Amino acid sequence: MNKPVSLCDLLGSDAVMAGLEATDKKQLIQTLSRHASAQWGVEEHVLFDVLWEREKLGTTGVGQGIAIPHGRVAGLETVRGFFARLASPIDFDSVDGRPVDLVFLLLAPESAGADHLHALAAVSRALRNTALCDQLRSAKDAAAINALLNKASLAEAA
Repeated sequence: MNKPVSLCDLLGSDAVMAGLEATDKKQLIQTLSRHASAQWGVEEHVLFDVLWEREKLGTTGVGQGIAIPHGRVAGLETVRGFFARLASPIDFDSVDGRPVDLVFLLLAPESAGADHLHALAAVSRALRNTALCDQLRSAKDAAAINALLNKASLAEAA
């Protein structure tokens, strides 16, 4: 990835969910791993293990109701993303103590090098936009969320 990373580069057409049900961090990581596994053809337990090990190093709950679980995974060919808006906020041990309701899962190939960091920076930059996050929280469905994320990517590129 030599060009700047945009969110639409990371998200496939079915990589957005609205109203995802989870009661705690572990269940959320398991559910995201299951959905990502179906999308990307990497075994669910492999994804879960990578994400859970990363979470043990320190929370990926970055504050303001946002979490960006991420990791490097054998078997992926490109950096991939999956976005979920939760049905109800959950405790995520976030840096600000606030429960999480917006989650951007980010996975990269083991050999991704700086691409992983560039993608993480792009996601973080986009989700620091409080107006965008408010719109994501009030969007009626996954298609509307996907449109907002794509619009944010285009605005970022302009």
